[in-house]
Amino acid sequence: MRGAATLALTLLAALTVAGPAVAADYTGPLIDAHSHLPNAPAIDAYVAAMKRHNVRKVVLLGVGGVQPDEAEWIEAAVKKYPDLVTAAVRVPDPTNMAAAGQLDVELARTKARVMGEVHIRQVSRKIERDPSSPAFMKILELSSHRGVPIVIHDELTPAAAASLEAALAAHRQAVIVLAHAGEAKPRDLERLLARNANLMVDLSGMHFQRTPSLAKEKGPLDPAWKALIAKMPERFLMGVDVWAARLFEPAMLDRLMTWTRRVLGELPPDVAERVAWKNASVLYHLD
Repeated sequence: MRGAATLALTLLAALTVAGPAVAADYTGPLIDAHSHLPNAPAIDAYVAAMKRHNVRKVVLLGVGGVQPDEAEWIEAAVKKYPDLVTAAVRVPDPTNMAAAGQLDVELARTKARVMGEVHIRQVSRKIERDPSSPAFMKILELSSHRGVPIVIHDELTPAAAASLEAALAAHRQAVIVLAHAGEAKPRDLERLLARNANLMVDLSGMHFQRTPSLAKEKGPLDPAWKALIAKMPERFLMGVDVWAARLFEPAMLDRLMTWTRRVLGELPPDVAERVAWKNASVLYHLD
């Protein structure tokens, strides 16, 4: 008996020293709900990485009108890899009253299931736009009419969040996807999500090379983000958000996708599955 008790205590001590078990990486399918192209050939490297990491689809967005040729690059990517690439419709100047009409024509032509990414507030580019302005209201009316969500880049402050909430309230049938979680703190984002059922969040660009991030390359998922995602699993999409040419190097793509699977693996399995692909598949009609 004494030997058995000694053995049990030894095992307990070993487990205590070892610490809690490390969560296994998420191994199911992935949909990258938010990425870009820096040039036409970059899609080949990205698709090769998709095949290595079981990424089922990538949604390619415009970069807020910065790259004049990106529409052609994206259309060529869809034509070359129709089963893997989904294209968003680029949004013209959202302050122009004619933008909604132009978008309507493009949506009819392309049958796209998502619009964006449109930059509402981006400090580094000195962009400060009001999502509750008349021109953007017309775009949201189109989103509501056609059932096509719009992805926005909106670095939230209290004032920016109030303007966003006014836009959400004016068109409850229009779905706005807040890219990069609006760089908001989880507690502030939770209040915004609770009040606005037509707001979704993509967690794109929140990897170890950016600030704020969900986790360091080897560190744990931020507890506040983990709690919020687990509490509202139907509201989040995962995105890798590659855009610069350097991010398309195979070794970097492997690091980013490995990190994505590691972070998802810290969530409960049913939550991870929703965030990894199910929410994006339903929202963007990707099946």
